[in-house]
Amino acid sequence: MRVAIIENMAGTPHGQLGVALQEAGADVHVIRAYAGEPLPTDAGGHDALVVLGGEQNALDDALYPYLPELALLMKAFGDADKAVMGVCLGSQLLARAYGGENILSGPPEFGWEDVSLTEEGVSDPLLAGLRKTFPIFQWHCDTFTLPPEATRLATNGATRNQAFRVGRAVYGTQFHFEASTTVVDGWRQSFPTSIEKMAPGWLENYRDHRSQRADMADAAGLEIARAWVRLI
Repeated sequence: MRVAIIENMAGTPHGQLGVALQEAGADVHVIRAYAGEPLPTDAGGHDALVVLGGEQNALDDALYPYLPELALLMKAFGDADKAVMGVCLGSQLLARAYGGENILSGPPEFGWEDVSLTEEGVSDPLLAGLRKTFPIFQWHCDTFTLPPEATRLATNGATRNQAFRVGRAVYGTQFHFEASTTVVDGWRQSFPTSIEKMAPGWLENYRDHRSQRADMADAAGLEIARAWVRLI
């Protein structure tokens, strides 16, 4: 399988997605869109598309003029019945692509937080292997309304639309299921100023946060990654 991964900023490791794709022997094509690398012109050259997170918002077209094109590319993959995964910013762009409304500066979430599956999520191929409620890593302020064609799969009290599906295998997750403990350890070292601004005091108690929930989140994230790769 040939998979395109779109990176929207530096310092966004593929984490659990990378593990699952490597297990499957996938041919991964990384495109650093934030650095000016061109997006695929259509869905014909790849079997699946991943769009990762970033510091920009999903309507930041003036500073990142490739964003409208990227949203259209995600829909092109979906229309071709190919698997799509949008994570955080990627999920917000996916919502934009399918007619949802992007909501900027909503309630922030940061750290390992619980999300719960909806009735539809419990039986969905992506999430059926998980507990009804599980911890997963969060890092966002923005959110979105559910697109008209979408099915809500996961939610929590802070952010109603934590995961959704369009069609057979087009998925968006507001949470960072790819962010294994190793990834979060790296973010802690690379982005301390951003983290302190997002969640004052969180870094001081990092060891406690990590010991309480990281292992469960790692297991959930890898299960999601593997389930998505099976859908390709």
